[in-house]
Amino acid sequence: MFATSPAESVHALDVSGLAVPEVTLWTIGDGDDLLGCVALKQLDPAHGELKSMRTDAAARGRGLGARLLEHVLAEASRRGYARISLETGAEEFFRPARTLYAKYGFAECPPFADYALDPNSVFMTLELG
Repeated sequence: MFATSPAESVHALDVSGLAVPEVTLWTIGDGDDLLGCVALKQLDPAHGELKSMRTDAAARGRGLGARLLEHVLAEASRRGYARISLETGAEEFFRPARTLYAKYGFAECPPFADYALDPNSVFMTLELG
């Protein structure tokens, strides 16, 4: 993320941030090749945050992002979350991600949790039914 966003606007979790009880991480692969990952962070009993969703550049266009997102949405519903939110970049690099989230019903929203307004960030949320 540091290659595409200013350091002060990078909110990706590092390994220690992913290794806390309120975060669950899933990966997707092909044989021994890791192709993508996604994490779900519990903000409170009714609100989850989509974190660290990435697919390998060589694997893009194969629908892996949609599969990861569908998995997280199903898990959020299973957990009884009423809402799932995310922060992503405002830069052109992140346009495919924002398009994918919008396709699944996410809408832009104000900052949530501990986030602050940032011109390099886009905040989105989805009410789960």
